[in-house]
Amino acid sequence: MSSSSPRSTGDTPEPTPGLTRFNTADDTTARAALHEVCASRAWAGKVLAQRPYATTDALFAASDAAMAELTAEDLAEAMAGHPPIGRPKPGDPTSHREQSGMSGASEALKAEMLELNLAYQEKFGHVFLICASGRTGEQMRDAVRNRIDNTPEQEREIVRGELGKINRIRLTRIAHAEGDAA
Repeated sequence: MSSSSPRSTGDTPEPTPGLTRFNTADDTTARAALHEVCASRAWAGKVLAQRPYATTDALFAASDAAMAELTAEDLAEAMAGHPPIGRPKPGDPTSHREQSGMSGASEALKAEMLELNLAYQEKFGHVFLICASGRTGEQMRDAVRNRIDNTPEQEREIVRGELGKINRIRLTRIAHAEGDAA
């Protein structure tokens, strides 16, 4: 029986140059790169402890497993690293890129998002978090409208999933980075 899977033939895919740099970086450099992905120290520690990674998929699996184990406090720490939708961190190209769906939004939509963000934050005690990449301003507004009626427990699990998606996007950038960046 034959299969196209590299593992079945005994061949292991080569890590990308970015993943190789991440695998071989000293702990301080690798931890700093992970902090740019996710502000949770617990998540970063778990991902860091499993280096080296043979593939990007292995890195994703470690990230997902670490995300699943985060406590409510760890999730709060992770969320604290994210600016509100519609207000990316000044000078931070990552948050500007990820929130680009709001860049062309009308002033009315931006004002509505601010109002919704504040109501969400008052109810849940943290910013509204969504994997904004590829979403329009209207889609993000609709999501916050739909999620504001959730219970805190429901919302915590949705946030965990959204953080996982964001982490995968950011880890992909590390794994496929050109040059000297980890």
